[in-house]
Amino acid sequence: VSFGSGGTLSHAQITELALGLETSEQRFLWVIRCPSDKSPSGPDDPLSYLPEKFLDRTKNRGLVVPMWAPQAQILAHVSTCAFLSHCGWNSTLETVVSGLPLIAWPLYAEQKMNAVLLHEDLKVALRPRVGENGLVGKVEVCNVVKGLMEGEEAKGIRSRMRVLREGAARALRSSPGLDDLTKKWKANVAARA
Repeated sequence: VSFGSGGTLSHAQITELALGLETSEQRFLWVIRCPSDKSPSGPDDPLSYLPEKFLDRTKNRGLVVPMWAPQAQILAHVSTCAFLSHCGWNSTLETVVSGLPLIAWPLYAEQKMNAVLLHEDLKVALRPRVGENGLVGKVEVCNVVKGLMEGEEAKGIRSRMRVLREGAARALRSSPGLDDLTKKWKANVAARA
């Protein structure tokens, strides 16, 4: 679970997400930031905004990391099965290269367009529904997480994502590396001098 380097949720949404992850009984790694509605005098520790005893209750199946984690390495790890993402472009590309199905949870900017592309067009992501109160509730979080990990729809999502991953791998193999491109540019510049 990651909302990118600048993505933050409200305190209420952090609570709903935490309780939904807990209820889903799935293993998770969550990179958490302080809430967007944190008061200036509020604590600077993102973990302090989690529900009481949440870390104790989920310690055998969840890991919550404050602020930052090496996302590309985590997505590429064999034990990572899915990604709840804000759908920023870098995260989207890293997810496709890793071949992981998604829970698309955009916050702003191009993320909404990317989420539509991933969910509606490519059909490699599930999208949680926002409730009337403006929050994705804990029940919805639980249902979407379980749906992606255990549901029948998940099989098709995983299959389509494998096809995308294979296409990304072919593209990376067939295009020149940045190092090769830099050498060609330098040689071209040197030849003109």
